[in-house]
Amino acid sequence: MLSTQDVNPDGIEEADVFAIAMDGGVSCVQVFFIRAGQNWGATVHFPRHERDQGAEEILAAFLVQFYDKRPPPRLILVNELPEQAELIAEALSLKAARKIELRKPERGAKRDLLTQAERNAAEALTRKLSETASQERLLLEVQKVFELPEVPERIEVYDNSHIQGTNAVGGMVVAGPEGFRKGAYRKFSIRDTEITPGDDFGMMREVMRRRFARALKEREAGQDQDWPDLVLIDGGLGQLNATIETLAELGLTPDDVTLVSIAKGVDRNAGREQFFRPGRAPFKLPENAPVLYYLQRLRDEAHRWAIGAHRQKRAAEAARSPLDEIEGIGPTRKKALLHHFGSARGVSRAKVADLMQVDGVNEALAIRIHGHFNGG
Repeated sequence: MLSTQDVNPDGIEEADVFAIAMDGGVSCVQVFFIRAGQNWGATVHFPRHERDQGAEEILAAFLVQFYDKRPPPRLILVNELPEQAELIAEALSLKAARKIELRKPERGAKRDLLTQAERNAAEALTRKLSETASQERLLLEVQKVFELPEVPERIEVYDNSHIQGTNAVGGMVVAGPEGFRKGAYRKFSIRDTEITPGDDFGMMREVMRRRFARALKEREAGQDQDWPDLVLIDGGLGQLNATIETLAELGLTPDDVTLVSIAKGVDRNAGREQFFRPGRAPFKLPENAPVLYYLQRLRDEAHRWAIGAHRQKRAAEAARSPLDEIEGIGPTRKKALLHHFGSARGVSRAKVADLMQVDGVNEALAIRIHGHFNGG
């Protein structure tokens, strides 16, 4: 989260300011960036760690990761000295090829700056804990609605996107107690050429086959794999049955993976969604139920992610040129041809003699280009 802060960095030319706040096993690190004697903004971070870890240990790990791919300033201010502070400062100095100072000031302008950062960190942590409590209540409702053995830690939501079957893409988003886990999102470019364009069931089969075949392979190899507590599918009974059939081919049953499909009603109004489960009658939730809003949000995020993936694929396809298909034309010759004729269409209409006027195009290549566009 990037924001500007009303802080007064008097007498401080260049520094990064770190303040950590902790409560209930959760921590928040507020960072201020001071450059050229001015505040250049701030970020808030919620590092993941074990519940019993202390501020010094958390901040040490955070600083090492924070400066892994960014240059440190000459001065780093902290409200808690991290473990092995001298060693961290020495490592950062070595990396920056200049002396880096890591300090915990007790008074003066630097202490005032840290006090402001501490206040911001505490406020951000309070908001985060409030959101987390609300999230936990929603996940508890999800557990009740779908009769899960435990509160779900990992919910996977799937959707497909295409236009008349072209540039088909499947999308998976992941959510849990911490909200959406965007680093775990995945895109599936549909590869099966035997799938009829626009066959949503066929696309869902491919996505599920690839997702769970990989998970099973990781499980057999003894690797850590993220197994979902709940799989939500954007679609109706057809998408659900396609998924059940695909998982059965992999040796998995509805007892191994909890499946639910969510479909809008005939009028496609939000709030009238039907939920389908294997071997159960479809059902609806009360239109004003908070858990319904939450499930809609999950479904909408999967839809947004799948559409975004589809648009990226479509844009990449549109950027391709017919010239890319001709042997002997690399980026340099392609650029020269487009510059000379204005477009790929202009190249396609050119005669052999005209093509030979372009730098890097000899007679053999000119004949090949002409033949490509004219069936020669």
